[in-house]
Amino acid sequence: MAGEPQSDCLFCKIVSGAIPATVVRETETTVAFRDINPQAPTHVLVIPKVHYPDGASLAVAEPGIAADVLREAGQIAADEKIEEYGYRIVFNTGAGAGQTVFHAHAHVLGGRGLQWPPG
Repeated sequence: MAGEPQSDCLFCKIVSGAIPATVVRETETTVAFRDINPQAPTHVLVIPKVHYPDGASLAVAEPGIAADVLREAGQIAADEKIEEYGYRIVFNTGAGAGQTVFHAHAHVLGGRGLQWPPG
């Protein structure tokens, strides 16, 4: 059922504490942790504690929690001191776009020049 933890989901297991992560922030509705394969000097994932397969489905079902994810992404940028220089918030949707964990999540990337268009 949408929103409920999935037993085979890596990020649901991080939310529950079954799999460790380097958590940098946690709120009632979100968890933010360092990416294990960083693509920039700062690369933090912000995930909702509820399970939805991607950002669009999260926004439709739980718009308040989707807003929480974005608000936390901005707070991470401030905490990591990349806010002034610039940073990117990325939601990959679908395997063709590079999504590998099908639990909504935002990548917060910064700390170096970020060319456009990306990769």
